[in-house]
Amino acid sequence: MIGRGLPRAPRRRLIGMGMFSFVSFWLLIALGVWQVHRWHHKDRVQRRIDAAQLAPPVPLPSHPTPYQKVAIAGHWIAGRAAFFGDQVRNSVAGPVRGAQLVMPFRRDNGDVVMVDLGWVPGTAPKPVPVPAGPTQVSGYVQAAQKPGLFSAQDNVAGRIFYTLDPRRIGAGLGLNRVADFTLIVVGPKPLAGGPVPAPSLPHPPNNSEQYALTWFGLAMVVVFEFFFYARKQLGESS
Repeated sequence: MIGRGLPRAPRRRLIGMGMFSFVSFWLLIALGVWQVHRWHHKDRVQRRIDAAQLAPPVPLPSHPTPYQKVAIAGHWIAGRAAFFGDQVRNSVAGPVRGAQLVMPFRRDNGDVVMVDLGWVPGTAPKPVPVPAGPTQVSGYVQAAQKPGLFSAQDNVAGRIFYTLDPRRIGAGLGLNRVADFTLIVVGPKPLAGGPVPAPSLPHPPNNSEQYALTWFGLAMVVVFEFFFYARKQLGESS
């Protein structure tokens, strides 16, 4: 038995360190296993995004999934626009402040979809010219966001929003029947000198494999640390 023949105090220290090391080891293993699951989940997400990137847009389904490329038919609601976020970009003349320009698009069934046309310079949203009459617009689906604990406060009166919540943005523009997702335009500039759309679908990083190896490595460190600690205690008591 561990600690047989040891004085009372060293035995207590050895048992205490053993219990601490045991709990720490399995906690680190659990964290490593969790990261392995996240690694595989993110890998599946990345594969779906890669497949969607290569596929053409499909007609909007009743329940679109995040990052799915879709096309919708209807007409633009001209004269209304909002800003999402606050982003500074570099230019030949120096840093330029701007944001994502969001405009409403009414589908043939009457529902409104908020469309992120891309980044534009400026500090206040201004609608850009859009085609009149029936048309189509395509992009990828971005699920509605919810404000976090440290999210900036939306400026509803100024139509500047810091959380991409399409229904809240739509309400700020005086619209109802707004879809619970945003359509992010992808590709070249839709209009000369207009908004700069997203160049491609987002590709979130997958660092979970590294994190898993880190947790498993720390678990092994705990084992070695206890081994050397126990050997030291046994050596001092012999």
